[in-house]
Amino acid sequence: MKQGIHPVYNNVMVTCTSCGNQFESGSIRKEIRVDTCSNCHPFYTGKQRFAQAAGRVEKFNKKYGIK
Repeated sequence: MKQGIHPVYNNVMVTCTSCGNQFESGSIRKEIRVDTCSNCHPFYTGKQRFAQAAGRVEKFNKKYGIK
C-alpha cells in the first residue's frame, strides 16, 4: 500500500436525532448523526404495521369473491 494517501480512520459517536441514542462506530468523519436508529425504528421495535398489504389482500378477495 502507498503511504500517505489513505484517510485517517477514527472511532466516532453516532447520534440518533429522533431518540437521542448514542453508540460508537468507526468512520473517517468526526461525527455522525442519523435520523433513525435500531432503538427507535419501527422494524426493530416491533411496532411496524402492514396496513397497505392488508388492503391489497382484501381488494383481491373482494374482486374474486373469496371469503
